[in-house]
Amino acid sequence: MSAVTRHERPGVYSSYETSSLTAAAAGGGKVAVVAALDNADGKRCYQWTSYSKAAADVGECVLSRMARIAIRNGAGMVYGVPASGDYSTAFATVAALEDVAVVVCDSTKLNVQQALKTMVTECSAARRERIAVVGGAAAETVAQLTQRAAQLNCERVVLVAPGGGDGSGGAMCAAAAAGAIAGNSDPALPLGGAQLYGLEELERTYDDAEVDLLIQGGVTPLETLAGTCYVVRGVTTRTKTGGAADTTWRELTTILVVDEVIPGIRSALRAKFSRAKNTAQSRGAIRSQTVMELEKRLGREIIDSYEDVTVSALDSDPTVCLVEFAFTVAHGLNQVWLSAHITV
Repeated sequence: MSAVTRHERPGVYSSYETSSLTAAAAGGGKVAVVAALDNADGKRCYQWTSYSKAAADVGECVLSRMARIAIRNGAGMVYGVPASGDYSTAFATVAALEDVAVVVCDSTKLNVQQALKTMVTECSAARRERIAVVGGAAAETVAQLTQRAAQLNCERVVLVAPGGGDGSGGAMCAAAAAGAIAGNSDPALPLGGAQLYGLEELERTYDDAEVDLLIQGGVTPLETLAGTCYVVRGVTTRTKTGGAADTTWRELTTILVVDEVIPGIRSALRAKFSRAKNTAQSRGAIRSQTVMELEKRLGREIIDSYEDVTVSALDSDPTVCLVEFAFTVAHGLNQVWLSAHITV
């Protein structure tokens, strides 16, 4: 078990670690959209389920258009947060929200995106798990995009490219991807192939070699086919650990599955054992509940397997019950290889 920050408040806490064999939230989730707006102080938070309400509150602007695209692509609700110049107050406002699945920001400045990364990682460490989605600057090259991804390098940050055909950069594309992620009810289902609505065109088309470089570099590429926009493959910007190449967290589905399994078990235990004794009988009930929750995920094909479910009283603190288990995430199907043997 990895290190857990100790708190005195009673509750259910969690930590996890993962490893790769090849290397040495629920449909209709809520999306927080942060975008610059004149005279904003970053403290106001709107709740929208329609573009008409967003336009009535803040007018026709980048914020309301991003909200529209996020809703159209699957967001159950949008929190709209107008940001001031440095975005810090707006990010603090979003950090205080408890039920956000995805956060998307209009800024293409690296320092702002890094601040967003810090916010989502800190929130996730505080049991408010969420994903951030950002876009690149207008006309950014493949090399510049992979460099941006390397500087973000986080399993909770998704960088999409290219930008929209209007030359405004990746804000609208990021909003569309954020909505698609929030609207996906199965965290193990890959984002690749998902249709993105509301994007009429992209600023450029990548060839296969460029797509390979983007995916390997932690960038989620988009493409248009017959006038319709699709995600090629959903990946995170996490491609390195300690400076060494590591694909453990590259697939977006990995962190989405983790964010479904662990918070789900945590919530189930909190609901049933908010007031309980740390006795053998209670620990047995906790183990049974944990196994039941894992079986649910196994049945939904969110995880491939689980094992080693143990529950024990912590030797150093008799008021703490330690629940340990291991599970294997279910992987998405990205490719099918055909091997034909032909006789003529």
